[in-house]
Parts: sequence; C-alpha cells; structure tokens
Amino acid sequence: MVSERRLVDIAENGFDCGIRSSENISEDMVAIPVGPMQQHIVVAAPSYVAGRPPLRSPAELRGHRCIQLRMPGGGLYAWEFERRGEALVVETTGGLVLDNSRLILAAAVHGYGLAYVTKWMASAALEAGVLVELLGEWTPPYPGLHLYYPRHRHLSASMRAFVSFLRDRNQRR
Repeated sequence: MVSERRLVDIAENGFDCGIRSSENISEDMVAIPVGPMQQHIVVAAPSYVAGRPPLRSPAELRGHRCIQLRMPGGGLYAWEFERRGEALVVETTGGLVLDNSRLILAAAVHGYGLAYVTKWMASAALEAGVLVELLGEWTPPYPGLHLYYPRHRHLSASMRAFVSFLRDRNQRR
C-alpha cells in the first residue's frame, strides 16, 4: 500500500487498484464507491467572522484572508462552488499557504481566516462551536472516494473478493 498526494498512474506503476475522487478517474477504469458522499465547505472561527459583514456569495471571498492549499505540483487549489446549476471557481488570496488539510483546519480554528475543507474533517469543530460554516448554499455534496482499477486487467483472487465485498456493501446501503 502506498499513500501519495499526487496522482499516480496505477497501471504504469504496477498497482492493482487505487482510491481517488470520482472526478479524477479516467473513463477506461472501473470505479466502485468506497464511502459516502463528500462535501467541501467554507469555515471560520467565530472570532474571525465577528463584526464582519456576512458572506453572501463566493465572489466576496476576495475581501477575506483565505487559508490556501498548495497542491503537490506546486499550484494553489482553487475553491469550487455551485448553486442552482451555476458553478464558480474562485482563486482565493491570503498570506498563509499550507500543504496539509489538517493544518488548514487548525489555522481556521485559531482564527487566522477562512478555510475550505471537507465537512467530515470539520464536523467535530463545527459541533463544538469553534468553527462556523459559511456559504453553505454554495457547497453541495458530491460523490466521494472510489476504488478504481483498469477495466481490462486480470484481477487476482484477493482483488476479486475485495471488489465483490465492496459491491455487496454498496448494495446494502
């Protein structure tokens, strides 16, 4: 098992399978859901939003300190939004750039600025009231992680059993 933040060609590198978000899986692969729907949300500490006008649209992010995520290739992750069929991608600004989502969440908890993280990652902080969610109507859920493998690859017996287990589990949900 190998954990990489960068996208790896599983066929070229000799792996049986991989796990990715569905949007990053090519159409020549078999993809099986391995978890629930996901959702990225915008969060901030109550101390950060206190006294500021409420955010009504992603365009207003430009007036805020946004904690940015540096991707493995060096670029910054642009925040993605959608509402009633309208999709927006916002390139945020802010003085803090990190390469780890947990550090981004911690910076938001400490009041540095706005963070764009998964809802499951922020759930405990939201429940505890140390973070609040913003722009919720702009961040709908999307398909989560999928196990994927090449469509025409011969599967080992253990891989066939694992795929069968996942399919059975998904049918019971």
